Amino acid sequence: MKTVIGEILPLVIVVAVSPINIVAAILLLFSKRPIANASSYLLGFMVGVAAVVSGITALADAIGLDPDSDRSRGASALLLALGVLLLVVAVRKLAHRPGPDEPPETPKWMQGIGDFNAGRSLLAGLAIGALNPKNIAVAVASGVVIANGELPAGQQIVVLAIYTILVSLGVAAPIVTALALGDRSGSVLTAWKDWLDRNNGTVMAVIYLFFGVILVGKGIAGI
Repeated sequence: MKTVIGEILPLVIVVAVSPINIVAAILLLFSKRPIANASSYLLGFMVGVAAVVSGITALADAIGLDPDSDRSRGASALLLALGVLLLVVAVRKLAHRPGPDEPPETPKWMQGIGDFNAGRSLLAGLAIGALNPKNIAVAVASGVVIANGELPAGQQIVVLAIYTILVSLGVAAPIVTALALGDRSGSVLTAWKDWLDRNNGTVMAVIYLFFGVILVGKGIAGI
């Protein structure tokens, strides 16, 4: 089990530090019911992440990815192709990132997030956790690793729970900060949001580059 956790840990970081996941939580902390809304978003995010990685792991288990089998090599080829695609995306993001004087572009759905209630916050977290392409890519890679670990059902559940908790740390960090600092958290959270907004393109490019290299390595090793 320790070996599997060690293999998925670098993949977990990719989702945990993703700016869009964190910025949404920060914006909700400036809504009318900050803690309730942000906590609902976190819950939805965790459920979405857990559902996707659990489903992919179950599918990989059902297919059977025995080492040296054609299916295992096919899964490795998929990881290799996904890694190459992410490297291309990383290069494009670096090339097209906004200049220092250009205002950051906020996704349209985030513009009204301050008016969300707990229900809409929960749905937003569920959608980002389950439908964000980057989260799905990480879930695919992690699900293949977990299935290849051939762990007993109980240990596999523990690994999936650890995965879900770790990828949610970035979303949880602003909420913990708000609870710990109270009224003083406003300036800290605003500074975090401004930095993430300004550096979103660069951060995402580095994340994609990091993730792409990992997947290319795993793909080559498994073919």
